[in-house]
Amino acid sequence: MTYTARIHKAVSEIAAEDWDRLAGDGNPFVSHTFLTLLEESGSVGGRSGWSPLPIVIEGEGGRPAAALPAYLKTHSQGEYVFDHAWADAWHRAGGDYYPKLQIAAPFTPATGPRLLLGDRPDLAAPLLRAAEQLCDNNGLSSAHATFIAPEQMPLFEAAGWLPRSDIQFHWENRGYASFADFLGVLSSDKRKNLRKERARAQDGVDIRQLTGDMIRPEHWDAFWLFYQDTGARKWGRPYLTREAFDLIGERMADKVLLVMAFLDDEPVAGALNFIGRDALYGRYWGALVEKPFLHFELCYYQAIDAAIALGLSRVEAGAQGGHKLARGYEPVQTLSAHYIADPNFRRAVADFLRQERAGVAQDQLVLGTRTPFRKG
Repeated sequence: MTYTARIHKAVSEIAAEDWDRLAGDGNPFVSHTFLTLLEESGSVGGRSGWSPLPIVIEGEGGRPAAALPAYLKTHSQGEYVFDHAWADAWHRAGGDYYPKLQIAAPFTPATGPRLLLGDRPDLAAPLLRAAEQLCDNNGLSSAHATFIAPEQMPLFEAAGWLPRSDIQFHWENRGYASFADFLGVLSSDKRKNLRKERARAQDGVDIRQLTGDMIRPEHWDAFWLFYQDTGARKWGRPYLTREAFDLIGERMADKVLLVMAFLDDEPVAGALNFIGRDALYGRYWGALVEKPFLHFELCYYQAIDAAIALGLSRVEAGAQGGHKLARGYEPVQTLSAHYIADPNFRRAVADFLRQERAGVAQDQLVLGTRTPFRKG
């Protein structure tokens, strides 16, 4: 059978049933709904620096048989896998690092499939070759697949892409029946600290978990204020537009867990999570008040409560944050893969990555000794 690689200008050009058949239903961030609402809301496209370029392998009758969620990038913002040093080096050598190709769920440091293969793992190699040819034929410096589901990493390595790793902090559900059950496996002093933090965070506020039709427009109005406040302090401008939150509420409410704190029945803080088949993904948080430990309560402890109640295997609480260690979140390696078009630059990056991986592995070992779990 003959297969054709086709580059589209938007995920919305591809039928939802075809895209989701390839992506599966386990990860909300590669769903047709999520990726197209980013397009429709103007969060990607336009002047965002994220131009959709999904790559599709078409089979008989032009039916999609495999796909990549790919974007032409004119900067390195919103990726959470940092390559600014590579860009600087390439620019100093006289090259243009941007534009580059990014294979990812935009603004989302959550693990998931990047090769959407349906039941055709044999199409991984031609799909990656298509991405490489897109770079080579158009003078793009590189292609980067970030936060790859671990089971897909061998497919990238088999294609010769350079592996990279980093560390996040995830909470693992070891069959806990309740939060108290989870506390029971912690050391005595850590258990007491967590209880104190939760009591102080909950004192004087009403904390509610909202999902589905429980989430009303006024909740999104409030969360937009929280999101803007955090965005202004952390990365200068919000990545998502206001309309994106409305569309998330309209089209994905059953995949959303919104945890909000109310003071005198007015929302003052919130954390936005997405619900996958096996994981709860913490994404955004913000607050209009200063209250000790409220951040930990809404983002970490409430997420653990929810994951236990929903029978999920883990909580991915987003990028960075060594403070998560003391809250029962453990160091986990996250994975990315990189295609560098220029052979000399590729060798330099490969040398850098070999050294970096050794450091990351050592960091994971050291961090693993600092978890709050009882030893022995």
